[in-house]
Amino acid sequence: MSRAQIVRAYLKAIEQRKDVSAFYAPDVVQEEFPNLLSPTGARREFADLKDAAKRGRKVMRSESYEIVTLIEAGDVVACEIRWRGVLGVSLRSLRPGEEMHAHFAAFFEFEGEKIRRQRNYDCFAPF
Repeated sequence: MSRAQIVRAYLKAIEQRKDVSAFYAPDVVQEEFPNLLSPTGARREFADLKDAAKRGRKVMRSESYEIVTLIEAGDVVACEIRWRGVLGVSLRSLRPGEEMHAHFAAFFEFEGEKIRRQRNYDCFAPF
């Protein structure tokens, strides 16, 4: 399976609310750069990613990831993604059942067939 196919399968698994820990290398690091939801950004390792996924499933009823652009170069896959999420809880001005929208740029670095590092640049529509 190509790394591009792995990224597509990973995003599909998130949409389907599946456990995605099998996609990660044991020493995975995910960086989220500052955005509306995380003004100071975040750095997550394997255990943190599992906890964040559990919290996310409580906050969001559903999510969708539309890949606009995907480029694979060696051990790196770069994606431009349109994200939509339906809230399961109130968040600022939004109520449960309302949608959030964002444009993401995500860069995945691989070790073999596992994601070793992920960097997200998330641009949320105002809410």
